[in-house]
Amino acid sequence: VNQILLFLLVLTVCAILYNKVHQVPSVLKNETVDLESPEEMEEEIPVVICAAAGRMGAAVAAISSIYSNTEANVLFYIVGLKNTIPHIRRWIENSKLKEIKFKIVEFNPMVLKGKIRQDASRPELLQPLNFVRFYLPLLIQKHEKVIYLDDDIIVQGDIQELYDTKLAPGHAAAFSDDCDLPSTHEIVRSVGMQNTYMGFLDYRKQAIRDLGISPSTCSFNPGVIVANMTEWKHQRITKQLEKWMQRNVEENLYSSTLGGGVATSPMLIVFHGKYSTINPMWHVRHLGWSPDTRYSEHFLQEAKLLHWNGRYKPWDYPSVHTDLWENWFIPDPSGKFKLTRPDS
Repeated sequence: VNQILLFLLVLTVCAILYNKVHQVPSVLKNETVDLESPEEMEEEIPVVICAAAGRMGAAVAAISSIYSNTEANVLFYIVGLKNTIPHIRRWIENSKLKEIKFKIVEFNPMVLKGKIRQDASRPELLQPLNFVRFYLPLLIQKHEKVIYLDDDIIVQGDIQELYDTKLAPGHAAAFSDDCDLPSTHEIVRSVGMQNTYMGFLDYRKQAIRDLGISPSTCSFNPGVIVANMTEWKHQRITKQLEKWMQRNVEENLYSSTLGGGVATSPMLIVFHGKYSTINPMWHVRHLGWSPDTRYSEHFLQEAKLLHWNGRYKPWDYPSVHTDLWENWFIPDPSGKFKLTRPDS
């Protein structure tokens, strides 16, 4: 018996010594442990795009273009109203976009109650999702830096470049100036478009004159935004925007009969003199302002981002440069969203 016990003791000691020598570090055994240091981990790029009823194909094409032209770690925040969310989710999950990283965010239009002045001339500009950009910190919680994009865009460059836009200290956002790209000036003149504050604010109103902003000041376009969420919250940007929305309801300080509609004007006031600038090739716009005026093909090929702001959208007819948009369009598996073309 003693010999048996001694043999078992020796066997146990040998087993312990073997495990000590050949032990696999626990961090390697646990497949859920991230072995990369924080410096080595790939930064997540949050991109916010709205999916509105009747134009979900626009959001899909925008997402498709971004995803296809980058190796970056992009997380798409797709914002919709309650009744549209199932449709956009099915579209993504039943197409080649099923590989993207995305989160569906429901926007509650009740936050806009009492803050939008009704305007019959361009009712499409009063749709709730037009104001999602005002509420970015409420929708996106964990990111320091966020990209917001309108749905009527196509990205031809690497979204990482846009994300790397430098924001000056104290600036909550970066935009593209409407006067910054000489190649667009001819189009602006040809369609009578406004690119100054005069085209967005009613300078007959004392509240606007009291701002002390020259009407000839160059405007900017908030269809592409690179935002610093810390500064946005610190400066209470959302509260400032809501204040000017409410004042417009009471005093009619701007309207969609002016050039920029009702979502741009409050941003022009709140961010005046307090924003950084985006590389102009990362926001080539006005493609939707006329069904006849076109850019040169060479210029469009060089552009990093194309924006069909205006009435003439590339999924409708008439519109221009539709081939550049359609390259990225993914048909709706449900068949609800259809392109409007001359032969359709």
